[in-house]
Amino acid sequence: MNELFKIQDQTYTRKDAVKVYEHKDAASAYVADRIAKIIKNKQNIGQRAIVGLATGSTPKGVYKELIRLHKDEGLSFKNVVTFNLDEYYPILPVDDQSYVSFMKNNLFNHIDIDHQNVHIPDGTLSLEGIQAYCDLYEQKIVDFGGLDIQLLGIGRTGHIGFNEPGAMLESKTRLVTLNDITREDAKDDFGGKDKVPTQAITMGVQTITQAKEVILMALSQRKAEIIQKALQGDVTADIPATFLQRLNHVEYILDSEAASLLSR
Repeated sequence: MNELFKIQDQTYTRKDAVKVYEHKDAASAYVADRIAKIIKNKQNIGQRAIVGLATGSTPKGVYKELIRLHKDEGLSFKNVVTFNLDEYYPILPVDDQSYVSFMKNNLFNHIDIDHQNVHIPDGTLSLEGIQAYCDLYEQKIVDFGGLDIQLLGIGRTGHIGFNEPGAMLESKTRLVTLNDITREDAKDDFGGKDKVPTQAITMGVQTITQAKEVILMALSQRKAEIIQKALQGDVTADIPATFLQRLNHVEYILDSEAASLLSR
């Protein structure tokens, strides 16, 4: 039986679900290799790999390694279909802060993926069109057979995607209001907090947890407090990342700084 972390006589995250690396580069290389293996396995049986992607500073090392695998070792992305977790709203795809720009600059412009296979929430929709768009985003994931793997970071509020405190386990892709802390953390990218959008379109918690495999990454000391709460605190909508605790197909990839407050 898997050993579990125990806090106040309650059981939470499986210890074997947590991998701690001394350096973030090693953590990123492990995750990139996991994704690459899924892509290759699907290629070998003539199928597409459906990959859920994240943005922010945490996955940059993963994307850098995937680009290296493509350029140096011939990893092809021709059979890969991607779905990104989220996008600010409203925002233009050509804006430097958009996640469309982020993904192009950090991954898509450097690999051989078919850009028709790339899906990122649309930050230019009319308010009236958002719900129908979100329903279609969900349906597209279903039509492709579901996500083979979903990569996640974690915000200081405990958000996964932009599922902020209060998000429910049953939530699906939708328009959300961003937490004040989240906007504070994004202010440098936008040149001031007042320029950070107040809303975003995000996959829901249910959408994320239905992926066949989920990897949550956290790197650096500034994520240590929320990682301790997410892995060893009570399961609560106040910290949406805690919903992952009771799932058997979730892996947490941390560097030593992010893991520094976990009880062993």
